[in-house]
Amino acid sequence: MDTISLWQLAVLAAASTLVGFSKTAVSGANTISLAVFAAVLPARESTGVLLPILIAGDLLAVRVYRRHAHWPTLLRLFPAVAVGVAAGTLFMLWADDAAVRVSIGAILLFMTGVTLWRRRIVEQEAGEGEQGMKTGAGSGADSGGEGGGGTGRTAARGYGVLGGFTTMVANAGGPVMSLYLLSAGFRKLGFLGTSAWFFLIVNVSKVPFSVGLGLIDAHSLLLDACLLLFVLPGAYLGRVCVDRINQKVFDRIVIGATVAGGLQLLLI
Repeated sequence: MDTISLWQLAVLAAASTLVGFSKTAVSGANTISLAVFAAVLPARESTGVLLPILIAGDLLAVRVYRRHAHWPTLLRLFPAVAVGVAAGTLFMLWADDAAVRVSIGAILLFMTGVTLWRRRIVEQEAGEGEQGMKTGAGSGADSGGEGGGGTGRTAARGYGVLGGFTTMVANAGGPVMSLYLLSAGFRKLGFLGTSAWFFLIVNVSKVPFSVGLGLIDAHSLLLDACLLLFVLPGAYLGRVCVDRINQKVFDRIVIGATVAGGLQLLLI
């Protein structure tokens, strides 16, 4: 890893603060951090530097939201995620920086489109259900709550494989899983608690693969030592802000941040 300048270190510190904020407030905002790391550092090497910072953010998020996780959802996702991580490891054996950036950016934008389409279908069905209740022809259903349900096993497998692949390739599993949890009807606390445990477990499990691929080494850990302290103020700011964010605004920020991150990866 080449020596980085002071301004580059400042940019990475700001991105590390955003990691903390994303872990305790707006998960999709994390895509901006990974795009910044990929812009300042070589894309492959940036994934190794970013992983310990993400784990630090995961630990803070679990500390805050540990009681709000929906474990049936997590257990349903993990087998598919393992497949995705294995596929991502194989991809990283031959992919260069350009392939990493383009593939992840394209996946993020595709998944955003799929999620918006699914949400539109759900809203249309909900509207038809309400109309049926008014006319006495239907009985409606509650899809709110902590882990509700417009997604079945097939969707969980698809999102799980993509989440595992993208998190292994570029630490970009956050947007994919955010879109899955939104489409499943999670509210803010259930969303954040489930995300926190999911990524702590997955990111820790990725460490041996990243070391084996040469993505984590003494040089990357030295840079991490300089950046880890910036995660804490971001996590605190996110915890302060999350209770003040309206649910609809929360959803829109997640989706908007996902689109922005995907476009950044494609345009770098």
